[in-house]
Amino acid sequence: MSINLAIDGPAGAGKSTIAKKLAKELGFVYVDTGAMYRSMGLYFLRKGVDGKDEAAIKAGCPEIQVSIQYENNEQQVLLNGENVSGLIRTEEVGKMASTISAYGFVRDTLTELQRNLAKTQNVIMDGRDIGTCILPNADVKIYLTASVECRATRRYKELLGRGVEANYDEIAADIAKRDEQDMNREVAPLKQAEDAVLVDSSDMNIDEVVEAIRKIYQEKCQ
Repeated sequence: MSINLAIDGPAGAGKSTIAKKLAKELGFVYVDTGAMYRSMGLYFLRKGVDGKDEAAIKAGCPEIQVSIQYENNEQQVLLNGENVSGLIRTEEVGKMASTISAYGFVRDTLTELQRNLAKTQNVIMDGRDIGTCILPNADVKIYLTASVECRATRRYKELLGRGVEANYDEIAADIAKRDEQDMNREVAPLKQAEDAVLVDSSDMNIDEVVEAIRKIYQEKCQ
């Protein structure tokens, strides 16, 4: 029987980084649901579709196929057969993904794939509503968060480290705006599941967060 570990939390909390590292250490399959939404966001950006044009987004969904493959134990996200793993981490794509994820039909397009993976394999899945909607019966649920200031600082340093010009105030404002949008959307809003364990990473490094979640997993599943 498969074991499912769900990690939810706001943008910039480090969910993907932590989930990937933990999945490798535990031998689980990592499913980056955010990357799936970002792939759809990239598709609509390329088509020049306005994220608020619900009719156009709905019409485009049947044309999209998002799948996951693994190469050298690394997840690769395919959009209609194209590997877009290196194209979906921009701010523009992230904003589009956040906008379109509010539509129920967009979520329906991806939910079945995510649930099927979880039925057959030990998975760690991260996103905004894994423990509340996608995998409500997950064996372990984590709500990973950090202050807006902390998340903005991390993103600012990340961009500068990649040689990308960045403005801290703009990043912080964008994160706060995205939090509000994600928490107040009508479809599957971001919130902590009643049985999720809160982990605040504001004053923790990556290894400390991984160790904290590993202990929670061991207490519940071993």
